[in-house]
Amino acid sequence: MATLLSVNVGEPKDVPWQGRTVHTGAWKAPVHGRRMVRHLNIDGDGQGDLAGHGGENRAVLVYQLQSYQYWENELSRRDLTPGSFGENFTVDGLPDDEVCIGDRYRIGEAEFEVTQPRVTCYRVGMRLGEPAMASLLVAHHRPGFYLRVITEGHVQAGDDITRTRRGPEALSVADIDALLYLPDRDPAKLRRALSIPALSPGWQQSFRELAQGESPQQETGWPGFRTLRVARVVPETPSVTSFHLDATDGTPLPGARPGQYLSIRLTTGKDAPAVRSYSLSSAPDAGTYRISVKREPHGRVSGYLHACLHPGDLMDIASPRGTFVLDEGTGPVVLVSAGIGATPVLAMLHRLAAARDPRPVWWIHTARDHTQHVFAAETRALLARLPHGRAYISYTAAGEAPRSDGAAHIRQGRLTAQALADMAIPADADAYLCGPAAFMDTVGGHLRAQGLTPERIHTEVFSALPAINPGITATPAVRPHQPADPLATGSVATGPLVTFARSGIATPWSPERASLLDLAEACDVPTRWSCRTGVCHTCVTPVVSGDIAYTAQPLEPPEAGTVLICCSRPATDVVLDL
Repeated sequence: MATLLSVNVGEPKDVPWQGRTVHTGAWKAPVHGRRMVRHLNIDGDGQGDLAGHGGENRAVLVYQLQSYQYWENELSRRDLTPGSFGENFTVDGLPDDEVCIGDRYRIGEAEFEVTQPRVTCYRVGMRLGEPAMASLLVAHHRPGFYLRVITEGHVQAGDDITRTRRGPEALSVADIDALLYLPDRDPAKLRRALSIPALSPGWQQSFRELAQGESPQQETGWPGFRTLRVARVVPETPSVTSFHLDATDGTPLPGARPGQYLSIRLTTGKDAPAVRSYSLSSAPDAGTYRISVKREPHGRVSGYLHACLHPGDLMDIASPRGTFVLDEGTGPVVLVSAGIGATPVLAMLHRLAAARDPRPVWWIHTARDHTQHVFAAETRALLARLPHGRAYISYTAAGEAPRSDGAAHIRQGRLTAQALADMAIPADADAYLCGPAAFMDTVGGHLRAQGLTPERIHTEVFSALPAINPGITATPAVRPHQPADPLATGSVATGPLVTFARSGIATPWSPERASLLDLAEACDVPTRWSCRTGVCHTCVTPVVSGDIAYTAQPLEPPEAGTVLICCSRPATDVVLDL
């Protein structure tokens, strides 16, 4: 019979780590005597990052004595004590390859249900001083598991552990962990996993996506950069100019998915080439490309394009990419934009108009005034081809009187919740939003309040994506910059040039860097990660051009054209969509 050997608790605390501060509850210590277990926690315990740990489905973490003994041999460690792996219950028995999701156990006065394997998280490696630990736990099939509290009650070391119910489908903790994190997964097991009610919602969602094969479609363009010719330069408004591009040999360019963008590379002076990304604003299958660029007051690249680019000039262009694309479907479509954010949704409108799509389509655009209303005539013509198209325009500048302009409703002021409510957008619509971050946050909130689910609200971010740095305490935002000092070694970085396209930073690689993630953090480029060991794929990043090499092979390689920056280095000059 399995036995509870130790009850371990610990409140979250701030821990210094690599020049930053991590708020974490990973430090647990044994307690003696009876301890009350409640639906969210054991008395005296807590989690520092509730997005990844804790909650009803992750109230108690379990790790086994036999795994302790395994890692003592594997890591040559003799200092591991109960709680070292961040677990609440150290147990004798209950191996990961025998315990199943949905199993129920009675321990002392309380009853528990197994909900999921341990989350792959860098903090277990931080706690143990073993940076690769998150990857090792998965690769060696010894993750440990979480419990949900069915019945609250007291427990203590020495309590027997009795199974009271076997989970459906008989899929073990190790089986479920491998399904998510390891290659060659069994589709039949995925379907079985989705039929287990006890499996945590986050894992269910991940398995649904895997079962449906929801990976981005393969791009049909070319690798790296290709030289295209500027065919035409067309002013759209006083601040926006469109650049039409075609192939130097006159052949049609590959089609793009409506909503995708191009990355351009150009040299504007003595500095390293700059890389910027601009959404395609043309019909996706036109055989040529069009980007429409707003001239920013201090924009080095936008200023150069407006002032210096002429028909016949050549540009280095990467093939269309991006996942902010119009989905195939039959439901209503809502296209919402502000200012130059109209470009990707205009490409979507082109696709809908070309097909004379019978779906209801809302075109909702905000501009300063009619002189800054980009593509006004073009959108009117496209909407006229749709049997159920309608337009709502908001001008924010004073003096723009409300009126009706053909099929468009024009109002003065910002887009408000009431204005959106008056448009009678149905809850089954798919909404595509592009504009300043505050605009998208506000409009997204209004749409959710009207009944649209978050899964139906799609957004495009021109700049760096919001960071995902679990547990890191907040610090004032810093604009991306060159590394302040190459690792304080006094050496000069002379390796391949690494360009973070979204952040506008290009800097040479230094071999002293541990990974591309390490370099990005040194530049204060917003990053997204969790395990930092090539397991969770949170750090997956599109590669615009160049080659990389892995310092440690990930357990499952990412999709072609992407890289896990937490465990890779540049092999050549590389441009990352980061």
